[in-house]
Amino acid sequence: MNVEDVMTPRDEVVTVEIPGTRDDVLEYLQDRAFSSVPAVKQTADGEVYRGIISRTALINHPSEDQLAMLAEGVPTTSRGTTLAEVAEQMATTGERRIPVVDGDGLEGIITVTDVVMAIARGEADGSVLVETVTGSAINCIYTEVPLTVAERELSFAGVPYAVVLDDEGGMAGMVTEVDIIAVARVVEGEEDTGESIANQDDEWAWEGIKAVGNRYMPTRNVEIPTGPVREFMTADVVTVSGTRPVQEAAQQMIEHDIEQLPVVSGGDLNGIVQDMDLLEALR
Repeated sequence: MNVEDVMTPRDEVVTVEIPGTRDDVLEYLQDRAFSSVPAVKQTADGEVYRGIISRTALINHPSEDQLAMLAEGVPTTSRGTTLAEVAEQMATTGERRIPVVDGDGLEGIITVTDVVMAIARGEADGSVLVETVTGSAINCIYTEVPLTVAERELSFAGVPYAVVLDDEGGMAGMVTEVDIIAVARVVEGEEDTGESIANQDDEWAWEGIKAVGNRYMPTRNVEIPTGPVREFMTADVVTVSGTRPVQEAAQQMIEHDIEQLPVVSGGDLNGIVQDMDLLEALR
């Protein structure tokens, strides 16, 4: 099976055009719950692919408004590349969406979700078990942590999720980058942080937290609510057993539109399997 068999073709790919502003991308990522969007530029010779704009770039560069400065170069692929080869490319580079190009033209895009869907349909070896691809490290956060702090914690940890723990250390829910971007908003030229950004009187407002608030202000920036994580997390968590085949984990991810699953055994949390982990089944 090749890239062209599972990719989204160009006429179905939503793109943003350069020149443009961050507002267009933020609205797109919030509406679609995607992690990135391709950027193109119209020239006298036609459309030219210019890179990818990710939700991480929006958060890490809150004062940058021009899409040309936010577009990042990422590895590309072609229609004839095998699914196993592109899975290897994603696993090696960590890129979730790989543009399919021909010269300077964008022909489509293949995503981790496309590959996971192929695994869900049975393209991977059915004997590969979830426990063989599960990561042992689990990123966690406390239910009462402000969402602004949770966003920084996810960024520093380099993962798109955190398991939310209650007062007893049990799993109370999950919070993801998608949850955070869904409640973020663009603010323009506000002189103070308002009620939704931590201030020096807040319990969590030590220097690091004030820096989190300041990074979204002033001028045209992204503002994240400071309410506790429990207000924004997903409490009804979908899990999987490590002894189940990766195809079942892939099916769960597709059915529930999620990127990771806690791996449990007898009620105990043993690890996290992310969609990128499932690519190991094709390598």
